[in-house]
Amino acid sequence: ELVVQFQVLNQSCQCLAWKPRPIGLWPCPVESQHVVAGYSDGTVRVFSVSRTEMELKMHPHTAALTAITYSTDGEMILSGGKDGIVAVSSPRTGMTIHVLADHKGSPITVLQCTRKQYHDFGVEGGELWLATSSDRRVSVWGSDWLQDKCELLDWLSFPAPAGPEGLDSLPPSLAAFCPWEYGVLVYVGFGMQKEALFYSLRKKQVLRKISLPAFATSLSLSPAAPFMAIGFGDRLLRLQPCPAGDPQDYAGHDDTVHLCRFAPSGRRLLTASHSAVLVWELTGA
Repeated sequence: ELVVQFQVLNQSCQCLAWKPRPIGLWPCPVESQHVVAGYSDGTVRVFSVSRTEMELKMHPHTAALTAITYSTDGEMILSGGKDGIVAVSSPRTGMTIHVLADHKGSPITVLQCTRKQYHDFGVEGGELWLATSSDRRVSVWGSDWLQDKCELLDWLSFPAPAGPEGLDSLPPSLAAFCPWEYGVLVYVGFGMQKEALFYSLRKKQVLRKISLPAFATSLSLSPAAPFMAIGFGDRLLRLQPCPAGDPQDYAGHDDTVHLCRFAPSGRRLLTASHSAVLVWELTGA
């Protein structure tokens, strides 16, 4: 059942994110249910689900947006553009408080925030967040938005051979914090080998690698169990237990599996291809 629909004329919605629920409140109060969306004209719009209206419009970018997320407390919006610029904006004031050009020149593919014991890494801040760009670079930051602090913690560059002939676009560069392994992030992308890399922020090195049948096109890590969902270009979805175990492969999509997303409970998985959205029940999770 379609519950609510927001339309913006003459603009393409490129990315969106739900506002995280307040800590300790479940279910999420209806009045705090918001969606933020990034558009092809460089604008960011915040929509209230309960009031079915747009509450805020900001214009922090000059290029189309390619990634967007909320900070873990919902007090900031992080957005990334096709030109590699990352902006940090306040949905309360509508002001952009940080503009980061470290990835300039390459589209941002992923933005993710997580609550971590940031002081273990020698930086100040209330959370860690990462930005990934299509040139296989990942930056990791420690931030305290209330104190106006944003410090670079790590910078990763993953090697790759020259782009293969006949391939219109390279597989995306994707990274995510590991929910079940503290201080570790997972990376997939076009590279020397078809694999998922587990990188330790503490040891500053790759801990292990998991071989893949092809270059991944989408990635999601379960928040409830040590499982990864990985999508591929040949209509294949793989559930991969970690750190080791036999993967389970599933068909059923009509094209490239370009989106995987676990539900917060870890019991369901949403995947999307060209014209199909599938919801999977994970009975063993």
